[in-house]
Parts: sequence; structure tokens; C-alpha cells
Amino acid sequence: MASKFDLLTSSDGQYYFNLKAANGKIVLTSERYTTKASALNGIDSVRTNAAVPARFDRRSSVAGEPYFVLKARNGEPIGRSEMYTSRSGRDNGIRSVETNAPTARVDDHTD
Repeated sequence: MASKFDLLTSSDGQYYFNLKAANGKIVLTSERYTTKASALNGIDSVRTNAAVPARFDRRSSVAGEPYFVLKARNGEPIGRSEMYTSRSGRDNGIRSVETNAPTARVDDHTD
């Protein structure tokens, strides 16, 4: 299974996407978008910004769980990871986005 972006619609009619690694695990979930075109632009932004290490903001939740946020050049969040049990897990997630995002296909589940 190759890596892919799943383009989806939320229950309130907004669009979002998940980046899945080759093993099928979600490594990044996007923000919500009001239009499909904006969500597709978000995917392009992930592809571009995944190549810039400084765009990954390494964080910890209030419970101490590591996660990351990928930001666009303007500093706005594009997507967020799951919560990890370790910093090394989070860093592996970042490497997965760096590796998978540029060539991941888009599966449109909105129609």
C-alpha cells in the first residue's frame, strides 16, 4: 500500500484530509476547510512544507504526550499529528510526513 491523502467531508459539511503512511496509519490530520478547493490547496501546502524541517512544531499536550503541528510558511497550522507515547515516536511521525507527503496520491472520498 502506498502513502496517500484521504480527502473527506466532516458531518458539518467541511472538508479535511488525512495523510496515511504506507502501513495505513494516519500520520497527519488537516484543519477544516469550507471548500474542496481549499482542502486540495492544503494538501499542496503539506507537500511543500513537509520538506522544511523548521515548519514542524514539536509540542506536548497538557498530559505530557508528544505531538507535532505542521505549519505553512505564514505560520498557520496545516495539520496535526496524533498523540504519541514518546518523543522518538513523534519524531518518527515527522520523518514519515517528510518522506510520504511529497508523492502521496489523493483519494477523494467527498463525492
